[in-house]
Amino acid sequence: MNAVGAAGLTIDAVAKAAGITKGGVQYCFGNKDGLIDAMMERWFNEFDTAVAAEGGDDPDPVKAMRAHASVTARMNTADNARTSGMMAALLQREEHMAKNRAWYRARLDGIDLSTEAGRRARLAFLATEGVFLLRGFGFVEMDDAEWQDMFADILKLPEPGDAA
Repeated sequence: MNAVGAAGLTIDAVAKAAGITKGGVQYCFGNKDGLIDAMMERWFNEFDTAVAAEGGDDPDPVKAMRAHASVTARMNTADNARTSGMMAALLQREEHMAKNRAWYRARLDGIDLSTEAGRRARLAFLATEGVFLLRGFGFVEMDDAEWQDMFADILKLPEPGDAA
């Protein structure tokens, strides 16, 4: 399925890849939207778990943004393309978009923009997502060295010890 992208995500294709019946997939997920919901929920949870592990217990918003950028920086090209492709598929349905909007809003709302550190953390977050989307959607071709170089710069925005 990764080879054909989101368009190749069908109940039949998932059933074949998993070695189960189409009815088994439909029983678990209902329809393609249910399957996409489950995949996105899993990916959000995996990403959030990695960010929490990177940021430690109860990180301040600046440390959380640094953790977000660090985890994103570790994504390989295939992960980036997979996630971007699924996000593109989600643009077609308002209910899926609502979940994405809520996820992004939650990240931005925790930052105290009355501080310089908070404003810099917001810039780091926006830069992180910008680079992720530019690479993932193929708007800018970049090799892993350039990807890592950009994240080295992004991670300097909210310097350690800053607080929001």
